[in-house]
Amino acid sequence: MKTLIAFSSKHGCTVRCANMLEKQLDGEVDKLNLGINKNWPDNLEEYDKVILGSPIYEGSIVREVNQFSKDYLDELKQKGIGLFICGMREDRMEQQLDTNFPSELHETAIVREYFGGAFRFKTMNMLERSIVRYGAKVDKDVSAIREDKIQDFADKMNAS
Repeated sequence: MKTLIAFSSKHGCTVRCANMLEKQLDGEVDKLNLGINKNWPDNLEEYDKVILGSPIYEGSIVREVNQFSKDYLDELKQKGIGLFICGMREDRMEQQLDTNFPSELHETAIVREYFGGAFRFKTMNMLERSIVRYGAKVDKDVSAIREDKIQDFADKMNAS
């Protein structure tokens, strides 16, 4: 079995989650950071499973992950799919999972999950730091990555 983890990460939380997930998956795993690597494969035929991961900003997944899910939708519907998002508003994550990936992927997904999030001030610009300080009332780095959810996600992907 061969799995692709296709994701994008703006401040590093999603890449950390993708790295943790990779270590817990059975078989061969490739990672594709869609935000950095613009050389996307012509097709996904070599993969049995594909996992899509994105941070949530302003209620939406990032552009690259959205575009990838649309560009490869027909192929993705034929694969074992996992969907994950990262963010710091756990109270909104279920709704954001529901609204951000194509509905066809939700219908066929093996697992969909929220992995938590992090605030890393050194990776933010001045506006982002201000928004976090005002909106989340946080003024230092915070990590709320849910390793238990990453393990559960991997277990479900491995079992399928």
